[in-house]
Amino acid sequence: MFSTFISAWKVPEIRKKIVFTALMLLVFRIGAHIPIPGVDRALIAEMLSNNIFGFVDIVSGGAFKQFSVFAMGIIPYINASIIMNLLTMVVPYFERLSKQGPEGRKKMMQIVRYATIGLGFAQAIAMGFFLRSAIAPGTNLVFAIFVIAITLTAGTAFLMWLGEMITEKGVGNGISLIIFAGIVSKLPAAITSMYTYVTSGTTSILVILLFVAFAVLVIAGIVLIQEGQRRIPVQYSKRVVGRKMYGGQTTHIPMKINQAGVIPIIFAMAILIFPATIAGFFPANAFASFVARIFSFQHPVYMICYGLLIFFFTYFYTAVTFNTADVSDNLKKYGGFIPGLRPGKPTSEYLDKVLSRVTFVGAAFLTVIAIMPSIAMGISGLNLYFGGTSLLIAVGVALDTMKQIESQLLTRHYQGFMK
Repeated sequence: MFSTFISAWKVPEIRKKIVFTALMLLVFRIGAHIPIPGVDRALIAEMLSNNIFGFVDIVSGGAFKQFSVFAMGIIPYINASIIMNLLTMVVPYFERLSKQGPEGRKKMMQIVRYATIGLGFAQAIAMGFFLRSAIAPGTNLVFAIFVIAITLTAGTAFLMWLGEMITEKGVGNGISLIIFAGIVSKLPAAITSMYTYVTSGTTSILVILLFVAFAVLVIAGIVLIQEGQRRIPVQYSKRVVGRKMYGGQTTHIPMKINQAGVIPIIFAMAILIFPATIAGFFPANAFASFVARIFSFQHPVYMICYGLLIFFFTYFYTAVTFNTADVSDNLKKYGGFIPGLRPGKPTSEYLDKVLSRVTFVGAAFLTVIAIMPSIAMGISGLNLYFGGTSLLIAVGVALDTMKQIESQLLTRHYQGFMK
C-alpha cells in the first residue's frame, strides 16, 4: 500500500489533487475552531454533553460543541439530499430530471443547494432558540439569534462549496471526506478518554483492550462487507456482421452486499436528530421531555427507530442506484442474458429477488454495527467517542477514496491497492 502511495505521489496530476484535498480539509479544521461571538461556549458544551447531538459534534469534528462557524456541519445538505432522493421516487418531474444525464443532475444539484440554504437557515434559527440561555446577558435576543442563524448558514454553505471543490479538483467525494475528517479529528480525544478511564480507576485496561479488539473486528467486518458481492453470470449471444463474428463473451453483474455504502447510516442519524431538536423548544413540557428521553442515544425506542431507518434507507438507496428493470432492458438491448432465464421481465424479477436477499444481509450488518456499540456502552457505562457508526463511516469513506486513487493509478499502468 505504501509503495502505491509513493507511486501516486510521483504522478504530478494525482499529487496536485492530493495536496488540494489536504489543504481544503485543513481549511475545514481551522474553521471548526473559529467561534461565534456573543455566546457562552462552556455553557453550550455542558448543555450538549449527553444527548443525540453528540453525532453532529462527531461529524463536525467538535465544531458543534465549540459552537464555531461550522457548528451545523453538512447536516442540512444531507437532509436536502434525503428530500431530493425521496422526491425523485414520487414526483415525475424529478424522476425525469434524474434520467436526463449530466444536465438533469446539474439542475437537481442546484435545487439541493437552494434547499440546503433554506433548511440550514431554519435549523440555525432553531439551534439559536434552543441555546438562547447561552447568549451573553444584555444582548438583544432576536438580533443575536439572527446573527447566529446567518453565521451558521454561511458556514454550512461554505462547507458545501468546499465539498464540491474537493470532488471536482481533489480525490474522493468531498462531502464524505469532510465527514471523515471530522470523525478522525476526534481520535486523539478518544485515546485520551480511554487513558483517563484506566488511570482514574473507572475501568480496567482489560475492558479497554476488549473494546479495541471489538473495533478491530468491526473494521475487518466492514471491509469484508463493503468489498463483498454476488456475481450474476451473463452470457452474450454471438452476432455475425459481414464476415466477422461478435459477442459470445461470458461476464457477470456485480451486486455488492452493501450497495448503499454509509449513506443509510448518515441519513438515519440526520432524521433522528429532529425529535430531540423540536423537544428542545419546550423544556418545561412533559411530553417534550418524554420525547427527548426516548430519543436519547441509548434508549431502546431510539435504537429500534435507528435500525428500522437503516433498513429503509438501505433498500431505498439500493433501489435508486441499482434499477433492475434498466439492467434487464440493457441486457436485452445488447443481446445479453442470464443462463436459464428469458430476457425481459423474468430476468428483472430474478434480479429483484437476488438483490432483495443481498440487500437484507447488508442492511442487517449495518444495523448491528450501528447499534451494538450503544448497547456495549450502556452495559459498561463508558462514553467512548468511536462507536460502530463512526468506524463504519470512516472505513467506508477511506475505502471509497482508496478506490478512486487506485483507478487513477491503474490508468497510468501502476499497480493498485487491491490485488
